[in-house]
Amino acid sequence: MANIKTEKGIIGILTGGGDVPGLNPAIRAVTIRAIHEGYRVIGIRRGWAGLVEINREKRADNSLCCQTLTEEIVNKVGRTGGTFLHTSRTRPSHVPDVNVPAHLRDSYNAKVNDLTDEVLKNLEFLGIDYLIPIGGDDTLSYAVTLHQKGVKIIAIPKTMDGDVPGTDYCLGFSTCVTRTISLTHALRTTAGSHERFLVIEVFGRYAGFTALLPTMAGAANRCVIPEHRFNMERLCELLTEDRAENPSLYSVVLVSEGAMVEGGEMVFASEEKDMYGHKKLGGIGDYVSERLKELSPRYNNGRRINVINQKLSYLVRCGDPDAVDSIVPMAYGNLALDLILEKKTGRMVCLRNGEYDDVPIEVVISKKKAVDVDKYYDRDRLRPQYKSFHHKPLFIMTSD
Repeated sequence: MANIKTEKGIIGILTGGGDVPGLNPAIRAVTIRAIHEGYRVIGIRRGWAGLVEINREKRADNSLCCQTLTEEIVNKVGRTGGTFLHTSRTRPSHVPDVNVPAHLRDSYNAKVNDLTDEVLKNLEFLGIDYLIPIGGDDTLSYAVTLHQKGVKIIAIPKTMDGDVPGTDYCLGFSTCVTRTISLTHALRTTAGSHERFLVIEVFGRYAGFTALLPTMAGAANRCVIPEHRFNMERLCELLTEDRAENPSLYSVVLVSEGAMVEGGEMVFASEEKDMYGHKKLGGIGDYVSERLKELSPRYNNGRRINVINQKLSYLVRCGDPDAVDSIVPMAYGNLALDLILEKKTGRMVCLRNGEYDDVPIEVVISKKKAVDVDKYYDRDRLRPQYKSFHHKPLFIMTSD
């Protein structure tokens, strides 16, 4: 596979971080357009891990790291969820010793190792002229590093949290919101049957878009988000009021996984960190559920209100993409090829103000993107603010 050039060149494509619906349609769009334009496409497997683990020795089998993509291959999976190229949370500049490939351990034996030089050599070994990484702010932050070292990068933003700076839309967000609304409504029958609080934990480490937007759409009475530390007693009071006003005697709150109570911090499932320094979140929904049961007699004439506690987790990121996550990946893939044909690199394709565009890739590391609480969140009522929607983007609060 090494150093085989075509008339126009070779394009590499990879998917990193968490899976979302929309990745396979994006891979398909890139591949089909690239082939028709005269390029060869190599799929890098398991995100940045594939570029770390390639063995440049003669006769080495690198089939677990990369594969040549064809129209037949991408057409088989191009309408499905997940990523057939697989993914990982690998950060080549911060690889723990236990993750260093066996053939590199003599050269890299520190506790944490920077394998960027190996990535650069492997890109040259594969003959890749342009690299298209699809990922969130973590995956794309490393793409910025490669861009600064001269690699020709065109990025595609994805994350169901919707928090990549520089774009109003990230692949996976619409399907996540659609599923959150649908599953929350489905759980209402059980909550109503038992006259309980319904507590649903959703994705959102630093940004509360995936809790706020479904609540705005009517999926829940209240939501708590990472951008505002909430008062537990106030939440219980509001949910009890909501429940009393509901003929079926139940109420619903969406809880972002990164939400925090006043005086508290994020709740983690474990202390182990990934290569980007993130601990695995999980447990705030459990905490809220237990506290609601404890506090509810104060606001319900001395009687406890029981809770249905559900973490949606992977249910909102598995399965097929919805319409938006089928259409936008097609457009993003073609935008990426447009940039290659124009010989423009160091860019990220995006949607801004309802129009497809591209921005400098450095925007990914320029700031954190989060809900503008002053505009969109009522701190006292713990719910979205319903103000004017005039000239707002499709998903309302996701613009910069």
